[in-house]
Amino acid sequence: MTETAPFRPFETHLDDARALSILRSATEGADDGELYFERRRSEALVFDDGRLKTASYDASEGFGLRAVNGETAGYAHSTEISEAALTRAAETARLAVGAGGGSLAEAPGKTNRRLYTDADPMADASFPVKVEVLREIDAYARAKDPRVVQVSATVAASLQEVHILRPDGTLVSDTRPMTRVNVSVIVEQDGRRESGSHGGGGRAGLTALIQPESWQASVDEALRVALVNLAAEPAPAGQMDVVLGAGWPGILLHEAVGHGLEGDFNRKGTSAFAGLMGQQVAARGVTVVDDGTLPDRRGSIAVDDEGTPSSRTVLIEDGILTGFMQDRQNARLMGVAPTGNGRRQSFAHKPMPRMTNTIMLGGDSAPADLVAEIRDGIWAVGFGGGQVDITNGKFVFSCTEAYRVKNGIVGAPVKGATLIGDGPTALHRVRGLGNDLALDPGLGSCGKDGQWVPVGVGQPTVLIGGLTVGGSAA
Repeated sequence: MTETAPFRPFETHLDDARALSILRSATEGADDGELYFERRRSEALVFDDGRLKTASYDASEGFGLRAVNGETAGYAHSTEISEAALTRAAETARLAVGAGGGSLAEAPGKTNRRLYTDADPMADASFPVKVEVLREIDAYARAKDPRVVQVSATVAASLQEVHILRPDGTLVSDTRPMTRVNVSVIVEQDGRRESGSHGGGGRAGLTALIQPESWQASVDEALRVALVNLAAEPAPAGQMDVVLGAGWPGILLHEAVGHGLEGDFNRKGTSAFAGLMGQQVAARGVTVVDDGTLPDRRGSIAVDDEGTPSSRTVLIEDGILTGFMQDRQNARLMGVAPTGNGRRQSFAHKPMPRMTNTIMLGGDSAPADLVAEIRDGIWAVGFGGGQVDITNGKFVFSCTEAYRVKNGIVGAPVKGATLIGDGPTALHRVRGLGNDLALDPGLGSCGKDGQWVPVGVGQPTVLIGGLTVGGSAA
């Protein structure tokens, strides 16, 4: 595959000195602002029902120009990178500044930290090789068990290149790869169908993910979950103790707690955690961090989309609320430092406080001991979708793999279990933390205000006393 030349908007489209002059005219008298250039290329191949169903390639580039004045931000964007387009954007963004009077915020600190490769992952394998890998996944899954009736597999890769120019002349650049391979299987027995899925990904090359030992493990796990659910009984309903599995179940933490710890919700007083800084918001021993500095992880970023280096932000320490995730605008308005969490979906979107890799740290309990503590409850190993109300933290999550536990003994798998509760209460009811902290496999994305960004989650096995379980058992 032919390598594509690096994205250099100032060399190919306009003079850098002129671009800086236009940005300064837009942000004169403003508190903050930047010029964000982006080029993104992505490829996805989907093999479904025994054939290549989709093969897509997308490419886009453009810029976004922002001028910030207090709580107001003017933003304009274009797919045309030219002096004329920048001038029009500056005139639009300038409307938010008005008469000005602001003092331009200090530029973010610099970093040369490398958290991931800048190589194009799409070039790791040719198109025919990727198609053949998908065929092999399909054949392997169907040969594993005669009950497999459907297989869907995806190989995807992308490369995002960004340049952030600030009014003081600082230029920050980052090249961000992303890859994933995921598999879903459907099994059928006696007229009953169940599904399972698994995969992996991150900010790394595609080579390791398309090796047989990698995708075969994903197929094996997807099939295992599907067969577990094939034997599952209707889930019970009621108030009961719940043990959450390690790794991907951290998605509940991400949704029910993480969003409530983003700076904008707390500045506006709409978060369930607003006004609680320094207070105990979780059981002792519970520590939650947002860490964008983990090498090769899906949610990691060397710098955020405002040019601030990413960081490891402690949000809750030993049960005490100690911090929020901040972009530059909210940090300034709240009188604190930005944390490198200003993220945006693309050049067509303005940045806002967003999570990176949100993790509950581990404890010292053996996971089996936590399960053994359950008198009557469930062990929730895998999660699907969920809904959360940020204002009060109330959540509803569906389990994709769960087991009934009575008197510490793991029983039959259960189907149709949902966990119902609220984040602040659930945090206070944590009774035990496992010593098996794990991160998710690298497939997560997070939506907020219509914007989607890649994220990561993680946690150990967690024992929570008293969640409402919604089920279908009589």
